[in-house]
Amino acid sequence: MKILVVGGFLGSGKTSTIIRLGKEFSETGQRIAVIVNEIGEVGIDGDVISKYGLDMKELTSGCICCSLKVNMKATLKILKEEYDPDIVLIEPTGIAFPQLIKNEIDLMELRDTTIQPLVTLIDGSRFKQLMKEAKNFAMRQIIDAEILGINKIDLIDEIRIPIIEASVQQLNPKAKVILLSASKEDEHWFDFVKLAMGDFPEYQEKHELKTTSPDTQVLDEITGEPVEETLDSIEASGISSYATEFQLDSKIPADVAQTTAKDIMEELKAKVMELSPEFVGHIKLFIESDTNTIKTNLTAFDQDITMEIINTVPADAPRLKVLTAVSSIDQGKLIDIVNNTISEKLSGRNISFKHSKPHGHGHPKPIDLINNN
Repeated sequence: MKILVVGGFLGSGKTSTIIRLGKEFSETGQRIAVIVNEIGEVGIDGDVISKYGLDMKELTSGCICCSLKVNMKATLKILKEEYDPDIVLIEPTGIAFPQLIKNEIDLMELRDTTIQPLVTLIDGSRFKQLMKEAKNFAMRQIIDAEILGINKIDLIDEIRIPIIEASVQQLNPKAKVILLSASKEDEHWFDFVKLAMGDFPEYQEKHELKTTSPDTQVLDEITGEPVEETLDSIEASGISSYATEFQLDSKIPADVAQTTAKDIMEELKAKVMELSPEFVGHIKLFIESDTNTIKTNLTAFDQDITMEIINTVPADAPRLKVLTAVSSIDQGKLIDIVNNTISEKLSGRNISFKHSKPHGHGHPKPIDLINNN
């Protein structure tokens, strides 16, 4: 069994990368398990991954940050005994320190298990903003990595790519830096797969990587003081977060779902920017319609809102879920913005709803998914 941890700051493309890795290796006959760890108890990425054909099975409750040694070990043990996967893909929350998670798995001394080089993804299209708004935290993630994937290169001006590449390599000279776009099928992607996964027969080339163990400190984004190195990295990130869920009383047409999602996201972006004009982070929203699921994303103040339509079986009890995690904003105000905006937009379209699961800035809840294809 091989375990791959794919980390990176909020909005770096971890979920898209996990989905693609899972599907590609599943298609070659490998048995895949995915563990997703999100902020708050309202998961979005886990639901989205399951809609791509990776069936979800929740194995544990708790938090990677606080109870990794117990819950992660139990999860991996159950996966091994009941499913025996060839590959386990782990996606920590974007405000975790992936190296600490990998280290804890190393200490578990799991039998017949290989832990792959630690991957940290970087959204190259907003590298400058990230280093401005969450520099110390982002640097820690970069310095700890063994493979640094500069993602979304299709969104970067070609003249800027070598500058970003050189900057990232300078921050971590020991890591292998690779360019990629999880949305493109090209040599960059296949090079990344070879590097991250090693000697699977389907990817002939084996890469030898040096393990990095840098002596670094992470500083609190607000106080500038060193932060104790624990698995609870959320407070150290300087990010306020809020995740919540709305139950819709009836199914709504796909076109209404799309326009509603777009209106909510545009309003959230405008209101967040009033309080944090140059925010970075991640605002994710999905809404289930009568024929599909609409997923929207926003990763920074100067980025466009993206929308993805996933063909799915209509849900008996359609939901709207949102996760917000942004820099330089008071959490209480963020909660008010989210709740008021969604309630007003749904009411304005005469969509009846119940606000079912409000959750503030708490610990992530792991969602374990198993590919049964």
